[in-house]
Amino acid sequence: MSLLAVGLLLLGLVVIGVPIAVALGATAVIAMIAGPGGIASLPNAALVMFDGATSFPLIAIPLFILAGSIMNASGISRRLIAFASSLVGFIRGGLSMVTICASLFFAEISGSAVADVAALGSILIPAMERKGYSRAFATAVTSSSATLAVIIPPSIPMIIYGVMSGSSIVELFVAGIVPGVLGGGMMMVVAYALARRHNFPREEAFQAHRVWTSFKDAGWALLLPGIILGGIFSGWVTATEGAGLAVVAAMVIGGLVYRELDGPQLRRAMIEAGRQTAVVMLLVAASALLGDYLTEVRVPQRVAEGIMELTQERWAILLLLNGFFLVIGLFLHSAAAIILVVPIVMPLVQAAGIDPVHFGLIVTLNLGIGQQTPPVASVLVTACSVAKADIWEVSKVNVYFVAVLVALLLLVTYVPIVPMALVELFFR
Repeated sequence: MSLLAVGLLLLGLVVIGVPIAVALGATAVIAMIAGPGGIASLPNAALVMFDGATSFPLIAIPLFILAGSIMNASGISRRLIAFASSLVGFIRGGLSMVTICASLFFAEISGSAVADVAALGSILIPAMERKGYSRAFATAVTSSSATLAVIIPPSIPMIIYGVMSGSSIVELFVAGIVPGVLGGGMMMVVAYALARRHNFPREEAFQAHRVWTSFKDAGWALLLPGIILGGIFSGWVTATEGAGLAVVAAMVIGGLVYRELDGPQLRRAMIEAGRQTAVVMLLVAASALLGDYLTEVRVPQRVAEGIMELTQERWAILLLLNGFFLVIGLFLHSAAAIILVVPIVMPLVQAAGIDPVHFGLIVTLNLGIGQQTPPVASVLVTACSVAKADIWEVSKVNVYFVAVLVALLLLVTYVPIVPMALVELFFR
């Protein structure tokens, strides 16, 4: 079965509304049956899917999702928002900047953009509407700032990329720090410009004692990123062990320190985390099956050879790969795209002499943009669902924040010192 036929079949299933995970699995099964092995190749399908979803690094995914759910249930998210408000709320459009700051904090614990927007959006979008912000603006800034979670450690897409490419997950985490903070700053500039244009309100005047009070209240919550990232970066724990540490720390802080996490709340958090995990891991398993088929028919090597025949200039190869991943991100969930496509393009990346950690940032940013662009737009759809907003009205405002993500992508792609400076300093 040709690569074009596989792609058209997958696209056709997605267009008619088949869930992406089911579409990936069905495409893989049909391709396997149509291949040389025929039906005899199907008994291995279950083993491939099981192995693809149960590697040790991938166990970090459900653990980070659970940590984020516990944070939201135990008042940790609310305290982080209050602290961010005391820092930047006095600026014109300050509540939108609070949203961006809170997303940066939350991303350092959950690693999931969907968890970020679900947790913070339910609090901040109604708050912005009450202050006079338009619903479309409130939803757009919440959605786009949540996408910073894909490059700020600990990032679930980076974990998946690390497994698929054989790259160091710790180095990927470190590479995401500078671009993540820079992206947050750029989004604040855009939010401020839009706030001035539309005369959005300020919050309370800056008060040092309010900063100190909110900092003390959120002090234990602010320890969470230090505990998680400190343990991972120091080498004391792996990313997966760090995810387990995040769950334990969130339960201790929420239940014993803040005393807002009881049995029923913990149960609800676990159920919600289970639902999110099921969606992601089913995608991972189905993508692994299709990826295994594509590898067997040497698609990665053929793609690499085809592009290398077009050009051997590194900048041009990066441009082609950026365009490729931007298109892929329109139709595939980031986890599915990474598992399906990264093994295909890695031979090309290696042949072109591109650092796999640098390329990991390029991939995650491209797919982060895909989270904001229909038809799939997983994070944007979640934000619109939380806000009960029309996706096309939100997209008209969101285009400004997506432009920030595109500018950040180009900066990361062609000025590699931006993501790689800390990696070179600490690891090489």
